[in-house]
Amino acid sequence: MSLLSRLTRRSLLALTLTAPLVVASAPLPLSAAETPAATATTLRIGWQKGGALAVIKGRGDFEKSLKAQGITVTWSEFPAGPQMLEALNVGSIDLGVVGETPPVFAQAAGADLLYVANEPASPQAEAILVPKGSDIKTLADLKGKRVVLNKGSNVHYLLVQALKKAGLQYSDITVSYLPPADARAAFEKGAVDAWVIWDPFASAAEAQSGAVRLADATGLADNYNFYIARRPFAEQHPVVLKQTLDEIAKEGGWITTHLDDAAAIVAPQIGLSIDITRTAFGHYGYGAKLVSEDVTQRQQKIADAFYDLKLIPKKVEVSPVVWRPGLTN
Repeated sequence: MSLLSRLTRRSLLALTLTAPLVVASAPLPLSAAETPAATATTLRIGWQKGGALAVIKGRGDFEKSLKAQGITVTWSEFPAGPQMLEALNVGSIDLGVVGETPPVFAQAAGADLLYVANEPASPQAEAILVPKGSDIKTLADLKGKRVVLNKGSNVHYLLVQALKKAGLQYSDITVSYLPPADARAAFEKGAVDAWVIWDPFASAAEAQSGAVRLADATGLADNYNFYIARRPFAEQHPVVLKQTLDEIAKEGGWITTHLDDAAAIVAPQIGLSIDITRTAFGHYGYGAKLVSEDVTQRQQKIADAFYDLKLIPKKVEVSPVVWRPGLTN
């Protein structure tokens, strides 16, 4: 394992309470040519409420550790991964953590990004919800129904895979694209029949409105969270990036063993009870590592699926935008 930690949805954002949690234990490798210390640098990080980075930001130890290494951290909040990567593409932030789908859409739009690490798969941290009392009991029952989700978010691939499993086409449903808050309002008003969403929003809807989990991503999608960096930043400051990921990894280890404390930090940010927040955090794992060839190929399958459905305008290749410290991407 390497050095990072996770955030999240996606980007809260990893494994369930019953699944093994993976914690980083080894530092990220650097080439021999790189110096052990970073020069004074400002690192601009994008974050979402309710994820690991929200905990890290709230605790404050991360910033103190990096400051001692000459790295000043600034934070920018985003409602979801697509908006975060738009900001990264125009140079407003240097690093963020998002689900599987946003970087595919961003790369197709020409974003100059690099996948620098991923956290463990978290299939139970995203779900397809239906209202309490709904006549939708199986995925096949979605045919002809109205489904809402955040376009380009991690759950977009979950919907694609769920329809495929049910023998349905994407055209067999009516899809609306709304951010989480607006989607929940539409869902609770009955304007849509199903909502595809990630935690903590999924856990909140189940606890507060009686929403029913039609399916999660188990067997359908891995639901990785990826740390995405601006390519120019990664190339100009590889040591800074490595040190940052090392510190995120340490924080991830703390979150893994202090889920109750982590939930207490985040609950006020998102306006949820500590119990609901704790449930959502239990659906994620913490301890990211460099992106392996296996994960790269899984991500390529997502990119290919979206291209085949004409949801992205061109085919993209994931491998060339995976960060490999010490090598030229």
